[in-house]
Amino acid sequence: MFNPPLDIHRSIFAVFLRRFLTTHLAGMRGCSPNTVASYRDTFKLLIAYLRDERSIPAAKLTLDHVDAAAITGFLEWLEASRHNSASTRNQRLAAISSFCTWMQTEDPARMACYQDILAIPTKKQARPGVNHLTVGQTRLLLAQPDRSTHRGRRDATLLATLYDTAARVQEIADLTVRDIRLEPPAMAALTGKGRKTRHVPLIGNTTAILAAYLAEHRLDRPGHDDHPVFFNQHRSKLSRGGIAWVISKYLARTDNPQLAGADVSPHTLRHSKAMHLYEAGVPLPYIRDILGHIDLSTTEIYARASTEAKRKALEAAYTDTTSDDLSEWNQDPGLLDWLTNL
Repeated sequence: MFNPPLDIHRSIFAVFLRRFLTTHLAGMRGCSPNTVASYRDTFKLLIAYLRDERSIPAAKLTLDHVDAAAITGFLEWLEASRHNSASTRNQRLAAISSFCTWMQTEDPARMACYQDILAIPTKKQARPGVNHLTVGQTRLLLAQPDRSTHRGRRDATLLATLYDTAARVQEIADLTVRDIRLEPPAMAALTGKGRKTRHVPLIGNTTAILAAYLAEHRLDRPGHDDHPVFFNQHRSKLSRGGIAWVISKYLARTDNPQLAGADVSPHTLRHSKAMHLYEAGVPLPYIRDILGHIDLSTTEIYARASTEAKRKALEAAYTDTTSDDLSEWNQDPGLLDWLTNL
Protein backbone atom coordinates (compact mmCIF):
# COMPACT_ATOMS: atom_id res chain seq x y z
CA MET A 1 0.00 0.00 0.00
CA PHE A 2 1.33 3.46 -0.95
CA ASN A 3 1.79 5.81 2.00
CA PRO A 4 2.19 9.47 0.99
CA PRO A 5 4.95 11.47 2.69
CA LEU A 6 4.06 13.14 5.97
CA ASP A 7 4.04 16.63 4.37
CA ILE A 8 1.25 15.50 2.05
CA HIS A 9 -0.58 13.96 4.97
CA ARG A 10 -0.26 17.19 6.93
CA SER A 11 -2.09 19.09 4.20
CA ILE A 12 -4.92 16.57 4.26
CA PHE A 13 -6.36 16.37 7.77
CA ALA A 14 -9.03 13.99 6.49
CA VAL A 15 -6.43 11.27 5.81
CA PHE A 16 -5.50 10.94 9.46
CA LEU A 17 -9.06 11.35 10.65
CA ARG A 18 -10.25 8.53 8.41
CA ARG A 19 -7.48 6.24 9.62
CA PHE A 20 -8.27 7.09 13.23
CA LEU A 21 -11.99 6.33 12.86
CA THR A 22 -11.63 3.19 10.77
CA THR A 23 -8.26 1.51 11.18
CA HIS A 24 -7.65 2.52 14.81
CA LEU A 25 -11.07 2.74 16.49
CA ALA A 26 -13.08 0.22 14.50
CA GLY A 27 -10.18 -2.04 13.62
CA MET A 28 -7.46 -2.17 16.28
CA ARG A 29 -9.57 -1.16 19.28
CA GLY A 30 -12.72 -2.95 18.11
CA CYS A 31 -15.03 -0.10 19.10
CA SER A 32 -18.73 -0.50 18.39
CA PRO A 33 -20.40 1.42 15.54
CA ASN A 34 -22.13 3.63 18.12
CA THR A 35 -18.80 4.58 19.70
CA VAL A 36 -17.24 5.34 16.32
CA ALA A 37 -20.30 7.43 15.43
CA SER A 38 -19.91 9.41 18.65
CA TYR A 39 -16.26 10.19 17.83
CA ARG A 40 -17.24 11.07 14.25
CA ASP A 41 -19.88 13.51 15.46
CA THR A 42 -17.29 15.30 17.60
CA PHE A 43 -15.08 15.92 14.59
CA LYS A 44 -18.04 16.98 12.46
CA LEU A 45 -18.72 19.69 15.03
CA LEU A 46 -15.04 20.65 15.20
CA ILE A 47 -14.88 21.00 11.41
CA ALA A 48 -18.06 23.10 11.45
CA TYR A 49 -16.60 25.34 14.16
CA LEU A 50 -13.34 25.89 12.26
CA ARG A 51 -15.31 26.63 9.09
CA ASP A 52 -17.88 29.01 10.57
CA GLU A 53 -15.90 30.69 13.35
CA ARG A 54 -12.37 30.66 11.94
CA SER A 55 -13.12 30.69 8.20
CA ILE A 56 -11.14 27.52 7.53
CA PRO A 57 -12.90 25.41 4.87
CA ALA A 58 -12.87 21.67 5.41
CA ALA A 59 -10.93 21.13 2.19
CA LYS A 60 -8.07 23.32 3.46
CA LEU A 61 -8.04 22.05 7.02
CA THR A 62 -4.59 20.82 8.07
CA LEU A 63 -3.16 19.35 11.22
CA ASP A 64 -1.49 22.70 11.92
CA HIS A 65 -4.95 24.22 12.48
CA VAL A 66 -5.66 21.76 15.28
CA ASP A 67 -3.85 23.24 18.26
CA ALA A 68 -4.67 23.94 21.89
CA ALA A 69 -6.07 27.40 21.13
CA ALA A 70 -8.43 26.01 18.48
CA ILE A 71 -9.65 23.21 20.73
CA THR A 72 -10.18 25.58 23.67
CA GLY A 73 -12.18 27.89 21.42
CA PHE A 74 -14.18 24.92 20.16
CA LEU A 75 -15.07 23.84 23.68
CA GLU A 76 -16.15 27.38 24.61
CA TRP A 77 -18.24 27.51 21.42
CA LEU A 78 -20.01 24.29 22.36
CA GLU A 79 -21.12 25.82 25.66
CA ALA A 80 -21.87 29.37 24.45
CA SER A 81 -23.43 28.76 21.04
CA ARG A 82 -24.78 25.22 21.26
CA HIS A 83 -25.63 25.39 24.98
CA ASN A 84 -23.96 22.04 25.63
CA SER A 85 -23.64 20.86 29.22
CA ALA A 86 -20.31 20.36 30.95
CA SER A 87 -20.79 16.61 30.53
CA THR A 88 -21.20 16.90 26.75
CA ARG A 89 -18.24 19.28 26.57
CA ASN A 90 -16.09 16.76 28.41
CA GLN A 91 -17.21 13.95 26.10
CA ARG A 92 -16.14 15.98 23.05
CA LEU A 93 -12.79 16.74 24.68
CA ALA A 94 -12.30 13.04 25.46
CA ALA A 95 -12.78 12.14 21.79
CA ILE A 96 -10.28 14.78 20.66
CA SER A 97 -7.82 13.68 23.36
CA SER A 98 -8.03 10.10 22.13
CA PHE A 99 -7.22 11.31 18.61
CA CYS A 100 -4.23 13.34 19.87
CA THR A 101 -2.90 10.41 21.88
CA TRP A 102 -2.93 8.30 18.73
CA MET A 103 -1.40 11.11 16.65
CA GLN A 104 1.66 11.33 18.91
CA THR A 105 2.95 8.13 17.33
CA GLU A 106 1.73 8.98 13.83
CA ASP A 107 3.16 12.52 13.77
CA PRO A 108 5.91 12.74 16.44
CA ALA A 109 7.21 16.04 15.06
CA ARG A 110 4.09 17.72 16.48
CA MET A 111 4.08 15.77 19.75
CA ALA A 112 4.39 18.95 21.85
CA CYS A 113 1.27 20.38 20.18
CA TYR A 114 -0.71 17.24 20.92
CA GLN A 115 0.47 17.23 24.51
CA ASP A 116 -0.74 20.83 24.89
CA ILE A 117 -4.19 19.65 23.80
CA LEU A 118 -4.03 16.68 26.15
CA ALA A 119 -3.31 19.11 29.00
CA ILE A 120 -6.64 20.91 28.51
CA PRO A 121 -8.58 20.12 31.70
CA THR A 122 -12.06 18.73 31.81
CA LYS A 123 -14.73 20.96 33.28
CA LYS A 124 -15.92 20.19 36.77
CA GLN A 125 -19.61 19.53 37.02
CA ALA A 126 -22.04 19.18 39.85
CA ARG A 127 -23.02 15.63 40.64
CA PRO A 128 -26.30 15.13 38.78
CA GLY A 129 -29.39 13.90 40.50
CA VAL A 130 -31.17 10.76 39.40
CA ASN A 131 -34.23 11.74 37.40
CA HIS A 132 -36.74 8.94 37.97
CA LEU A 133 -40.43 8.22 38.27
CA THR A 134 -42.22 6.90 41.29
CA VAL A 135 -43.86 3.49 41.06
CA GLY A 136 -47.24 5.21 40.69
CA GLN A 137 -46.01 7.49 37.90
CA THR A 138 -44.47 4.53 36.09
CA ARG A 139 -47.74 2.61 36.19
CA LEU A 140 -49.59 5.63 34.81
CA LEU A 141 -47.13 6.01 31.93
CA LEU A 142 -47.23 2.31 31.01
CA ALA A 143 -51.04 2.43 31.00
CA GLN A 144 -51.22 5.33 28.51
CA PRO A 145 -51.13 3.42 25.16
CA ASP A 146 -54.48 2.34 23.74
CA ARG A 147 -54.15 -1.44 23.54
CA SER A 148 -57.15 -1.74 21.23
CA THR A 149 -54.96 -0.57 18.31
CA HIS A 150 -51.93 -2.14 16.65
CA ARG A 151 -49.77 0.94 17.33
CA GLY A 152 -50.96 1.14 20.91
CA ARG A 153 -50.08 -2.51 21.58
CA ARG A 154 -46.62 -1.98 20.11
CA ASP A 155 -46.07 1.11 22.27
CA ALA A 156 -47.35 -0.66 25.38
CA THR A 157 -44.96 -3.54 24.76
CA LEU A 158 -42.10 -1.14 24.06
CA LEU A 159 -42.61 0.84 27.28
CA ALA A 160 -43.02 -2.30 29.39
CA THR A 161 -39.85 -3.88 27.95
CA LEU A 162 -37.87 -0.66 28.28
CA TYR A 163 -38.78 -0.35 31.95
CA ASP A 164 -38.64 -4.02 32.92
CA THR A 165 -35.18 -4.59 31.42
CA ALA A 166 -33.77 -1.21 32.56
CA ALA A 167 -32.13 -1.15 29.13
CA ARG A 168 -30.31 1.71 27.47
CA VAL A 169 -32.33 3.07 24.58
CA GLN A 170 -29.84 1.80 21.97
CA GLU A 171 -30.02 -1.68 23.51
CA ILE A 172 -33.79 -1.71 22.97
CA ALA A 173 -33.42 -0.34 19.44
CA ASP A 174 -30.97 -3.15 18.60
CA LEU A 175 -33.10 -5.88 20.19
CA THR A 176 -33.93 -8.71 17.78
CA VAL A 177 -36.28 -11.65 18.09
CA ARG A 178 -33.42 -14.04 18.83
CA ASP A 179 -32.58 -11.93 21.88
CA ILE A 180 -35.93 -12.72 23.54
CA ARG A 181 -36.45 -15.95 25.47
CA LEU A 182 -40.06 -16.49 26.54
CA GLU A 183 -39.69 -19.98 27.98
CA PRO A 184 -38.99 -20.13 31.73
CA PRO A 185 -36.82 -18.54 32.88
CA ALA A 186 -37.81 -15.71 30.53
CA MET A 187 -35.05 -13.24 29.75
CA ALA A 188 -33.75 -10.69 27.26
CA ALA A 189 -30.18 -10.61 25.95
CA LEU A 190 -29.01 -6.99 25.79
CA THR A 191 -25.83 -5.96 24.00
CA GLY A 192 -24.47 -2.80 25.58
CA LYS A 193 -21.29 -0.77 25.67
CA GLY A 194 -18.19 -2.54 24.48
CA ARG A 195 -20.41 -5.08 22.71
CA LYS A 196 -20.87 -6.89 26.00
CA THR A 197 -24.02 -8.99 26.28
CA ARG A 198 -25.91 -9.48 29.53
CA HIS A 199 -29.05 -11.48 30.25
CA VAL A 200 -31.83 -9.67 32.08
CA PRO A 201 -34.80 -11.57 33.54
CA LEU A 202 -38.32 -10.67 32.41
CA ILE A 203 -41.24 -10.65 34.81
CA GLY A 204 -44.49 -12.47 34.08
CA ASN A 205 -46.54 -9.50 32.85
CA THR A 206 -43.85 -8.33 30.44
CA THR A 207 -43.32 -11.88 29.20
CA ALA A 208 -47.05 -12.23 28.44
CA ILE A 209 -47.18 -8.87 26.64
CA LEU A 210 -44.11 -9.72 24.56
CA ALA A 211 -45.48 -13.17 23.67
CA ALA A 212 -48.77 -11.68 22.45
CA TYR A 213 -46.96 -8.94 20.53
CA LEU A 214 -44.58 -11.33 18.75
CA ALA A 215 -47.46 -13.66 17.88
CA GLU A 216 -49.54 -10.77 16.51
CA HIS A 217 -46.75 -9.80 14.14
CA ARG A 218 -45.88 -13.45 13.39
CA LEU A 219 -42.38 -12.95 14.71
CA ASP A 220 -42.62 -16.10 16.81
CA ARG A 221 -42.35 -18.24 13.69
CA PRO A 222 -39.11 -19.64 12.23
CA GLY A 223 -37.05 -17.36 9.99
CA HIS A 224 -37.50 -14.13 11.97
CA ASP A 225 -34.65 -14.46 14.44
CA ASP A 226 -32.85 -11.37 13.13
CA HIS A 227 -35.96 -9.21 12.78
CA PRO A 228 -36.05 -6.17 15.09
CA VAL A 229 -38.50 -6.56 17.94
CA PHE A 230 -39.64 -2.94 17.70
CA PHE A 231 -39.98 -1.50 14.22
CA ASN A 232 -41.65 1.29 12.29
CA GLN A 233 -44.10 1.23 9.38
CA HIS A 234 -41.23 0.35 7.01
CA ARG A 235 -40.33 -2.61 9.23
CA SER A 236 -37.00 -0.99 10.05
CA LYS A 237 -35.92 -0.94 13.67
CA LEU A 238 -37.01 2.03 15.71
CA SER A 239 -34.27 4.59 16.19
CA ARG A 240 -33.31 6.10 19.53
CA GLY A 241 -35.16 9.24 18.49
CA GLY A 242 -38.22 7.23 17.55
CA ILE A 243 -38.34 5.55 20.95
CA ALA A 244 -37.95 8.91 22.70
CA TRP A 245 -40.78 10.29 20.56
CA VAL A 246 -43.11 7.48 21.65
CA ILE A 247 -42.60 8.46 25.28
CA SER A 248 -43.00 12.18 24.64
CA LYS A 249 -46.19 11.49 22.67
CA TYR A 250 -47.94 9.94 25.63
CA LEU A 251 -46.66 12.56 28.03
CA ALA A 252 -48.09 15.28 25.78
CA ARG A 253 -51.48 13.57 25.66
CA THR A 254 -51.99 13.00 29.35
CA ASP A 255 -53.67 15.51 31.62
CA ASN A 256 -52.89 13.51 34.75
CA PRO A 257 -51.22 15.92 37.20
CA GLN A 258 -48.75 13.23 38.26
CA LEU A 259 -47.31 13.02 34.75
CA ALA A 260 -48.14 16.36 33.15
CA GLY A 261 -44.96 18.34 32.63
CA ALA A 262 -42.71 15.49 33.79
CA ASP A 263 -39.26 15.30 32.23
CA VAL A 264 -39.17 11.71 30.98
CA SER A 265 -36.75 10.18 28.51
CA PRO A 266 -35.94 6.53 27.77
CA HIS A 267 -33.08 6.80 30.28
CA THR A 268 -35.54 7.99 32.91
CA LEU A 269 -37.23 4.59 32.77
CA ARG A 270 -33.83 2.93 33.23
CA HIS A 271 -33.18 5.10 36.30
CA SER A 272 -36.70 4.40 37.57
CA LYS A 273 -36.29 0.64 37.38
CA ALA A 274 -32.96 0.81 39.19
CA MET A 275 -34.40 3.02 41.95
CA HIS A 276 -37.43 0.76 42.39
CA LEU A 277 -35.17 -2.31 42.65
CA TYR A 278 -32.99 -0.64 45.27
CA GLU A 279 -35.98 0.57 47.29
CA ALA A 280 -37.39 -2.96 47.16
CA GLY A 281 -34.24 -4.25 48.86
CA VAL A 282 -32.43 -5.74 45.86
CA PRO A 283 -28.65 -5.73 46.59
CA LEU A 284 -26.55 -3.27 44.59
CA PRO A 285 -24.39 -5.98 42.92
CA TYR A 286 -27.55 -7.51 41.40
CA ILE A 287 -28.69 -4.09 40.16
CA ARG A 288 -25.23 -3.50 38.72
CA ASP A 289 -25.47 -6.72 36.72
CA ILE A 290 -28.95 -5.86 35.43
CA LEU A 291 -27.83 -2.39 34.34
CA GLY A 292 -24.59 -3.63 32.82
CA HIS A 293 -22.33 -1.38 34.89
CA ILE A 294 -18.67 -2.35 35.05
CA ASP A 295 -17.98 -0.70 38.39
CA LEU A 296 -20.22 -0.96 41.44
CA SER A 297 -19.45 2.69 42.26
CA THR A 298 -21.51 3.68 39.21
CA THR A 299 -24.52 1.84 40.60
CA GLU A 300 -24.12 3.48 44.00
CA ILE A 301 -25.74 6.69 42.69
CA TYR A 302 -29.09 5.00 43.32
CA ALA A 303 -28.21 4.36 46.95
CA ARG A 304 -27.17 8.00 47.37
CA ALA A 305 -30.30 9.25 45.62
CA SER A 306 -32.54 7.07 47.77
CA THR A 307 -30.81 8.25 50.95
CA GLU A 308 -31.25 11.86 49.91
CA ALA A 309 -34.96 11.29 49.25
CA LYS A 310 -35.35 9.78 52.72
CA ARG A 311 -33.53 12.72 54.29
CA LYS A 312 -35.82 15.22 52.58
CA ALA A 313 -38.87 13.25 53.68
CA LEU A 314 -37.65 13.30 57.27
CA GLU A 315 -37.00 17.04 57.10
CA ALA A 316 -40.49 17.64 55.75
CA ALA A 317 -42.02 15.64 58.60
CA TYR A 318 -39.75 17.06 61.29
CA THR A 319 -41.40 18.98 64.15
CA ASP A 320 -39.29 21.54 65.99
CA THR A 321 -39.39 20.56 69.65
CA THR A 322 -37.03 23.23 70.95
CA SER A 323 -38.32 26.44 72.53
CA ASP A 324 -36.96 29.93 72.13
CA ASP A 325 -36.40 30.44 75.87
CA LEU A 326 -33.75 27.69 76.11
CA SER A 327 -30.33 29.25 76.56
CA GLU A 328 -27.50 28.44 74.15
CA TRP A 329 -25.01 25.88 75.48
CA ASN A 330 -22.10 28.27 74.96
CA GLN A 331 -23.77 30.88 77.17
CA ASP A 332 -23.97 28.59 80.21
CA PRO A 333 -20.98 29.50 82.53
CA GLY A 334 -21.33 26.30 84.57
CA LEU A 335 -21.20 24.11 81.46
CA LEU A 336 -18.24 26.04 80.04
CA ASP A 337 -16.30 25.65 83.36
CA TRP A 338 -17.00 21.95 83.36
CA LEU A 339 -15.79 21.55 79.77
CA THR A 340 -12.65 23.58 80.52
CA ASN A 341 -11.71 21.42 83.48
CA LEU A 342 -12.54 18.15 81.73
